Amino acid sequence: MAGDSPSALPVQLVEQPRLQKLKEMFISKFGSAPKFYARAPGRVNLIGEHIDYCGYAVLPMAIEQDILIAVEPAQTQVVQLANTNSSYLDFSTSVNNIQINKTKPQWHNYFLCGLKGIQEHFGLNNPTGMNCLLDGTIPPSSGLSSSSALVCCAGLVTLRANGKTLSKVELAEICTKSERYIGTEGGGMDQSISFLAEEGTAKLIEFSPLRATDVRLPSGATFVIANSCVEMNKAATSHYNIRVMECRLATKLLSKSKGLEWRKILRLHDVQTKLGVSLEEMLTIVEEVLHPEPYSAEEICKCLGISLEELHSQILSQNMQDVSTFKLYQRAKHVYSEAARVLEFQKICSEAPANALQLLGELMKQSHISCREMYECSCPELDRLVDICLQFGAIGSRLTGAGWGGCTVSMVPTDKLNTFLKNVKKAYYQTDGQRLAVENNSLFATKPGRGALVFVEA
Repeated sequence: MAGDSPSALPVQLVEQPRLQKLKEMFISKFGSAPKFYARAPGRVNLIGEHIDYCGYAVLPMAIEQDILIAVEPAQTQVVQLANTNSSYLDFSTSVNNIQINKTKPQWHNYFLCGLKGIQEHFGLNNPTGMNCLLDGTIPPSSGLSSSSALVCCAGLVTLRANGKTLSKVELAEICTKSERYIGTEGGGMDQSISFLAEEGTAKLIEFSPLRATDVRLPSGATFVIANSCVEMNKAATSHYNIRVMECRLATKLLSKSKGLEWRKILRLHDVQTKLGVSLEEMLTIVEEVLHPEPYSAEEICKCLGISLEELHSQILSQNMQDVSTFKLYQRAKHVYSEAARVLEFQKICSEAPANALQLLGELMKQSHISCREMYECSCPELDRLVDICLQFGAIGSRLTGAGWGGCTVSMVPTDKLNTFLKNVKKAYYQTDGQRLAVENNSLFATKPGRGALVFVEA
């Protein structure tokens, strides 16, 4: 059940080579054995890009790749962090003085987000120190949510080390909020699927209140993830936060034009709810109210009847003060059409018509076109990879995650999977020396995995 807290599984380490290896590395690093291990999976979003922070449902599934942390609660009030990947440097800090540097999104700062979120939730005055060794198999900056998985795993570790319990939903909500310490204005999809995922099923995740519904994917198709090998770190660039802000501004203008209390309305979903209309009707309203040409800050102020000073101090976030033009029409069109595609995807999965795969594939293709043209969050490499995947037999293919790099997800008939993998490997990875070096972790079939949990040695 989604309400329960993440389970603690007793395991025989000899049957778990990765845990056994992590334990041995931990002992050689810290001189004693870990007391428990926590795991949080990455995710792939099948459809519903850039709409969670607008209040709309998304449709991800957890993947096998994950973040795994071996932990020993310590007597001192110090957290010592180490990583099995030597390119990530060791880090230690006092648990009573957590400083998160937004200007440099380094790996340990994501751990500190999860740690701080749990500390603040419980108001822990004397939190437990910890020795932690981390091992990650999610390719970083690939749009598969490695950073959120790290925040979630750190939250789970801190919870257990301090002898506290929370439901999976509460954990997801705390980790969503605490990731904002690093400056990413995310919507909550990544953290929710990391805790609420169950093996064998994707999830429709809805927000306010947070809930997850099973979505049984059709048989006969396999989902394949392909990494474009263009890295995208949400916290290191402003593209992501600019889109969040453009959606917020579109919300204000649409609300004002319909006589709603626009100052109080923050998300595109809230406009639809307040007006009590369908997503299709919202698309018509966008056409009527907003124009396709970019808006200047001055024009936005004129539409809202406010001063530039008020726009900068009340609406634009701190890191958006220098942005001079905003594409409101395109962003709102994407959000409302993508929200409709998610609901359609879920409906097709539950009704399972004979041509389900074709219908789902069509929705994935439309989603990619909208991400590319309306949300402008694709890049030439992602577009090329989507084209290659479709050319070699994918029924549907699209970018997944924030975009501007990272991965695509494709739906491939299971009986054509091996030929598909071979051809894509040849066409995209083996034509480029740099991509060839990382191809082993860059192209893989995946199935819905389980959510975050704790392992203890049996």
